[in-house]
Amino acid sequence: MAFRKADYLVCYDIADPKRLAKVARYLERRLFRIQYSIFIAKDFGKEDIYLIADALQQLIDPQEDDIRIYTIQESGIAMGAAYDLDEIFIIS
Repeated sequence: MAFRKADYLVCYDIADPKRLAKVARYLERRLFRIQYSIFIAKDFGKEDIYLIADALQQLIDPQEDDIRIYTIQESGIAMGAAYDLDEIFIIS
Protein backbone atom coordinates (compact mmCIF):
# COMPACT_ATOMS: atom_id res chain seq x y z
CA MET A 1 0.00 0.00 0.00
CA ALA A 2 1.44 3.39 -1.02
CA PHE A 3 1.18 6.36 1.28
CA ARG A 4 -0.29 9.67 0.19
CA LYS A 5 2.38 12.22 -0.69
CA ALA A 6 2.70 15.35 1.41
CA ASP A 7 4.92 18.35 2.02
CA TYR A 8 7.19 18.49 5.05
CA LEU A 9 9.35 21.08 6.79
CA VAL A 10 12.67 19.83 8.09
CA CYS A 11 14.24 22.11 10.70
CA TYR A 12 17.44 21.65 12.62
CA ASP A 13 19.57 23.04 15.41
CA ILE A 14 22.97 21.33 15.42
CA ALA A 15 25.51 22.14 18.16
CA ASP A 16 28.74 21.02 16.49
CA PRO A 17 29.92 22.85 13.31
CA LYS A 18 31.17 19.62 11.68
CA ARG A 19 27.86 17.82 12.24
CA LEU A 20 26.04 20.95 11.11
CA ALA A 21 27.93 20.94 7.82
CA LYS A 22 27.20 17.24 7.27
CA VAL A 23 23.48 17.68 7.96
CA ALA A 24 23.26 20.76 5.73
CA ARG A 25 25.08 19.03 2.84
CA TYR A 26 22.86 15.96 3.14
CA LEU A 27 19.67 18.03 3.10
CA GLU A 28 20.86 20.34 0.29
CA ARG A 29 21.24 17.29 -1.97
CA ARG A 30 17.70 16.08 -1.29
CA LEU A 31 15.46 19.00 -0.30
CA PHE A 32 14.90 22.67 -1.07
CA ARG A 33 16.32 25.16 1.44
CA ILE A 34 13.90 27.93 2.40
CA GLN A 35 15.90 29.42 5.29
CA TYR A 36 19.29 28.78 6.85
CA SER A 37 18.18 25.77 8.91
CA ILE A 38 14.80 25.04 7.31
CA PHE A 39 14.18 22.84 4.29
CA ILE A 40 11.01 21.80 2.48
CA ALA A 41 10.30 18.35 1.11
CA LYS A 42 7.64 18.67 -1.60
CA ASP A 43 5.42 15.72 -2.52
CA PHE A 44 7.28 13.17 -0.40
CA GLY A 45 5.77 9.87 0.63
CA LYS A 46 6.03 8.80 4.26
CA GLU A 47 8.54 6.14 3.30
CA ASP A 48 10.70 8.87 1.70
CA ILE A 49 10.60 11.08 4.80
CA TYR A 50 11.39 8.03 6.95
CA LEU A 51 14.53 7.47 4.87
CA ILE A 52 15.55 11.11 5.34
CA ALA A 53 14.90 10.89 9.09
CA ASP A 54 16.87 7.64 9.39
CA ALA A 55 19.84 9.14 7.56
CA LEU A 56 19.74 12.28 9.71
CA GLN A 57 19.67 10.15 12.83
CA GLN A 58 23.05 8.74 11.81
CA LEU A 59 24.55 12.23 11.38
CA ILE A 60 23.56 13.84 14.69
CA ASP A 61 24.23 13.53 18.39
CA PRO A 62 20.73 13.22 19.89
CA GLN A 63 22.02 14.55 23.23
CA GLU A 64 23.13 17.86 21.69
CA ASP A 65 21.25 18.29 18.40
CA ASP A 66 17.62 18.76 17.46
CA ILE A 67 15.95 17.93 14.15
CA ARG A 68 12.22 18.27 13.63
CA ILE A 69 10.06 17.25 10.70
CA TYR A 70 6.65 18.88 10.40
CA THR A 71 3.85 17.85 8.08
CA ILE A 72 2.45 20.76 6.09
CA GLN A 73 -1.31 20.41 5.84
CA GLU A 74 -3.65 22.32 3.56
CA SER A 75 -4.62 24.56 6.47
CA GLY A 76 -1.00 25.18 7.49
CA ILE A 77 1.71 23.44 9.49
CA ALA A 78 0.57 20.75 11.89
CA MET A 79 2.59 21.86 14.89
CA GLY A 80 1.43 18.95 17.00
CA ALA A 81 2.58 16.47 14.38
CA ALA A 82 6.35 16.94 14.41
CA TYR A 83 8.42 13.84 13.88
CA ASP A 84 10.68 13.27 16.84
CA LEU A 85 13.75 11.40 15.60
CA ASP A 86 13.97 9.63 18.94
CA GLU A 87 10.49 8.20 18.35
CA ILE A 88 10.44 8.10 14.54
CA PHE A 89 8.30 5.00 14.29
CA ILE A 90 5.30 6.41 16.15
CA ILE A 91 4.48 8.89 13.41
CA SER A 92 0.82 9.12 12.58
